[in-house]
Amino acid sequence: MNNLIETLNWRYAAKRMNGEKVPAEKLNVILEAIKLSPSSTGLQPYTIFVIEDEEVKEKIQKIAFMQPQITEASHLIVFASWTKITAEHIDEYINLIAETRGTRAESLEGFKTAITNGILSRSEEINAQWAARQAYIALGNGLIAAASVQVDATPMEGFDANALDEILGLNEKGLHGVVLMTLGYRDAENDVLASAKKVRRPHEELFVTI
Repeated sequence: MNNLIETLNWRYAAKRMNGEKVPAEKLNVILEAIKLSPSSTGLQPYTIFVIEDEEVKEKIQKIAFMQPQITEASHLIVFASWTKITAEHIDEYINLIAETRGTRAESLEGFKTAITNGILSRSEEINAQWAARQAYIALGNGLIAAASVQVDATPMEGFDANALDEILGLNEKGLHGVVLMTLGYRDAENDVLASAKKVRRPHEELFVTI
């Protein structure tokens, strides 16, 4: 537990990165942790783009207030949530469960009915908001995983989401960009926050025990 707290104290949202590439083995740990993130019903209603292409990063930087870490990062991760949840999505998920666990899809009919009634009875807008929240859970896992392998990761909401969708062609894929995460290594000399103390509300104010 102490190691985890030390790791979380080490991490911060780096504002400048030095351009050094993240090794494949560390990147894979981060991506695997994102894949293993929990999501409501286990549906994982999002797709994650791992962007290495410098030209694409430059395009995204222009619609993200020219934040330097986007192009200085080794990788830019885009979390894009599903804009619409369909019966086909649920069918694919049920079939994946059956295949993974070596069972018959028919044996999961009760679960399928429950999630179908729960999800498809809601409006598309509510489901889109729900899907975006699931993507944020995956983001949290990614941030912690990155810190665990001493890779700096910065979550970013400061961008034009509609412009991002256009750059990556997300609308055609039934997706919408909700949050970014840069991966790389801090440029301590040019980032004034690199050595700053972490600021958090006191324990007794943040937590309420009932």
